[in-house]
Amino acid sequence: MSKTLFEKIIDREIPASIVYEDELVFAFRDINPKAPVHVLIVPKRPIPRLAEAHPEDHQVLDTCS
Repeated sequence: MSKTLFEKIIDREIPASIVYEDELVFAFRDINPKAPVHVLIVPKRPIPRLAEAHPEDHQVLDTCS
């Protein structure tokens, strides 16, 4: 399976303006912002659908709420 755009950014295969990173999430500035400050925060572990989230995903999903 090929990597998603976000996986390539996290793996630094595609350059990004990194704002924050820890063991769970990766945050970077949007290349086409719709606001003066537009930051995307994505989980490092792919979660294709919320219905498919595993118990270990709950920590990162709870952080976003």
